[in-house]
Amino acid sequence: MRHLLDVNVLLAAIWSNHSRHAEAFSWMEGKSVVLCPLAELGFLRISTNKKAINAPMDKARELLEKFSAERKAERIWDDLVPLDSRPETSAQVTDFYLADLAAKHGLRLATFDEQIGHAAVEVVSPQMSKRSRRDSSSG
Repeated sequence: MRHLLDVNVLLAAIWSNHSRHAEAFSWMEGKSVVLCPLAELGFLRISTNKKAINAPMDKARELLEKFSAERKAERIWDDLVPLDSRPETSAQVTDFYLADLAAKHGLRLATFDEQIGHAAVEVVSPQMSKRSRRDSSSG
């Protein structure tokens, strides 16, 4: 299964000082990752925001490019018409769009957000990371 990365997982995977870096990195082991413009733009916006990571734009771009190359990330376009996604609240707009985009392309949306009630979502959790490591070491 290929996974479209949500912005929160992308941030955690790339920034080694992120509180969930080890968890994201461990979860991604052996998985095919997919990026889209919306997630990449979100990564750049949050990475360079003075109230968040506050990284220089060139550093954020460099790390995103390096991550993409090292992970051999596939890229898809944000080719879902926004009105074809059906969130119920303003807080769900981006989450549902990404989940619907993932579903359209036969992907799962990998996210830390446990509140997205969508069939295409796979929540990245410490238990999933531990189970993945245990299953792969016993085989």
